[in-house]
Amino acid sequence: MPLVDLSTVTVRQDQDVVAARQRASQVAGLLGFEAQDQTRIATAVSEIARNAQRYGGGGQVTYLLDREAQPQAMVIRVVDHGPGIPHLDAVLAGQYVSTTGLGSGILGARRLMDTFFVDTTRGRGTSVLMRKNLPVSAATVTSDRLALVTRAIAERAPEGLVEEFQRQNQELLRALGDLQSRQQELVRLNRELEETNRGVVALYAELDDRADHMRAAAELKSRFHSNMTHEFRTPVISIIGLCDLIIQRRSQQGAAPESEIMYIRQAAEHLSSLVDDLLDLARMEAGKSEVRAGPVDAGELFGTLRGMLKPLLPGKDVTLVFEDVGGLPVVTTDAGKVSQILRNLISNALKFTDAGEIRVGARLVDPATIEFFVSDSGVGIPAADHERIFEEFLQLEHRLARRQRGTGLGLPLSRRLAELLGGTLTVRSQPGIGSTFTLRLPVTRAPSTT
Repeated sequence: MPLVDLSTVTVRQDQDVVAARQRASQVAGLLGFEAQDQTRIATAVSEIARNAQRYGGGGQVTYLLDREAQPQAMVIRVVDHGPGIPHLDAVLAGQYVSTTGLGSGILGARRLMDTFFVDTTRGRGTSVLMRKNLPVSAATVTSDRLALVTRAIAERAPEGLVEEFQRQNQELLRALGDLQSRQQELVRLNRELEETNRGVVALYAELDDRADHMRAAAELKSRFHSNMTHEFRTPVISIIGLCDLIIQRRSQQGAAPESEIMYIRQAAEHLSSLVDDLLDLARMEAGKSEVRAGPVDAGELFGTLRGMLKPLLPGKDVTLVFEDVGGLPVVTTDAGKVSQILRNLISNALKFTDAGEIRVGARLVDPATIEFFVSDSGVGIPAADHERIFEEFLQLEHRLARRQRGTGLGLPLSRRLAELLGGTLTVRSQPGIGSTFTLRLPVTRAPSTT
């Protein structure tokens, strides 16, 4: 390591220790260290020089500069030819107790410097190497500046004990001033922290209140859905029954039912569908929707759906196609809920498709995952509405939708049912091209209750 020798002080007496301290402060100041660091370096040198004088019979303190380091550094080497330091490991670990104070000075000096290294051999003396990096604010020591530093060190005469005491008193006063400033800053920070803590506590309290309000609102909503739907179910069923009775009597009389009766029955069926969807949502929000897992054959499921939905075909211009799924494994899930999801998807596709094809199929994604899909050539959905359609009571405006108004609950309910079964429901769609809804489920779903 290329080190430049700046100065050397021989230590034999107490006055030499003072001189070593003065020289350390002087060199540190010339190299650009601030007053506080000058005091730290001088104190560390004083402690190690005193050990060399007291326990090593005297020694030498050499002040050096490491110009090639990044950053540059002031290096101090203290060497004595005394008996060495016994129990050095215990001393450096802070475990050695001495009546003379041996060890405490070494520990203190090590804390004040950036690097601290001790080499000691019994009967052959001790060498202590200390290092302090120059501060960022200090100018780089070039060859010209090094010559100025060396000249200034050589020209400055050592000061007496009185001057040294004055210097140390000034350093002590500065340290006390810094301590008082830091204490005031600490008091201010503690005060700000207390205010922040009070704000955080108030915020948490407000969040807790809002969470309680949201829980209460959710509970009220669930109760409202449940109570309302139960109250509506009986009169709605009665209306449908009365309409059927009137239609039956008109048929027996050989007359066609009035259009008003048919409108009333269609409205009652729409309301009945809304009641059923609301009941399903209320059960799921209340955590009372049970998954009845069992074996589900995709082919048998499609056969049931084909027979159930064929009467809903609006005309010969729309074809409902169920793909062959004979090679798929039997799935363990809730057949009723899967059927309900697919019915909703196919019904929506029929509603928004004037002509073309609606295709229903399934495929195995991997050994643990199966996908059901419903694809249509209908009006399609803008990208901005792909997630909005899963919001409750939302219905997109379109001329086909005006013909057959839905409840706005089919897709939100289907997505929740998919999540209840451990799966997902997603959509891909483009206006004018059509839509594909994909229900992805695990091949095996254990029974559970939400």
